[in-house]
Amino acid sequence: MIKVANAPCSWGVLEFDLEGETVEYPQFLDELKDAGYAGTELGDWGFMPTDPNKLGEEIRSRELDLVGAFVPVKLSEADRHQEGIDVGVKTAALMQKAGFDDAFIVLSDDNTSVDARRENAGRITPDLMLDEERWKAVIAGATRFAKTVRDETGLRTVIHHHCAGYVETPGELERLLADTPADTLGLVLDMGHYRYAGGYPLAALEHFRDRIWHIHYKDYSAAVAAEARSNRWDYFEAVQHGVFCELGHGDVDFAAITEELKRREYDGWIVVEQDVLPGMGAPPACARRNRDFLASLGL
Repeated sequence: MIKVANAPCSWGVLEFDLEGETVEYPQFLDELKDAGYAGTELGDWGFMPTDPNKLGEEIRSRELDLVGAFVPVKLSEADRHQEGIDVGVKTAALMQKAGFDDAFIVLSDDNTSVDARRENAGRITPDLMLDEERWKAVIAGATRFAKTVRDETGLRTVIHHHCAGYVETPGELERLLADTPADTLGLVLDMGHYRYAGGYPLAALEHFRDRIWHIHYKDYSAAVAAEARSNRWDYFEAVQHGVFCELGHGDVDFAAITEELKRREYDGWIVVEQDVLPGMGAPPACARRNRDFLASLGL
């Protein structure tokens, strides 16, 4: 049975140091539960309780599950790997000690930290890609991260291809998965990021089928992406203008994707993500409409 969660990023709680007020975690959890979701991701370190007993109590008291935590790491810089691994282990240990042994660490390159990639998200050209030496650092860092987290906490790691980072395009993702061990590092296929990067999510379901352990449902507005290209918007400007729109309002064929997941008898989590900036929009209402849309697809 497919289970449906949502994430703090849909409420403007993002991993970036951005201006603007965001909700406190009790309000977020209450609104998420009221909107009909069964689980959540952790959000930034410190957004939810960092005491495992308190974290477990807050999640379970609302009859929710904790399904994962996003950890960005500067994978292209070998001398930054250890600090990223330390954060990954700390985060995984928190979830494991709170009793969420099946939660994933969602590993990403430290997206938006490189100006050229942030400024050209959704329109990456070969001159913006890594050279061989730094690509080898990405492979080594992702592999070591996933292995260390697994060995020290028992939790598994999935790589998140993310616009504005060094693992954005379908080609970059394909190479990373080809060069990392399949039993150590899985994939969280994010429909919106994959489409914004130029790929087709339904085709990716087949192409990467043996590596997909986790799934993010995020929609993508082709119209906003076209404006972003025309106006040279960076990643944050595109997000502000709604490049990741409500489910069913964009370019991603969620009906076909959902039917394919059912056909395969996928029984993991789908995490809805509609990235908004702090203070942007009406997250509870959007979350309810997104959940209603998924219910119309039989989820």
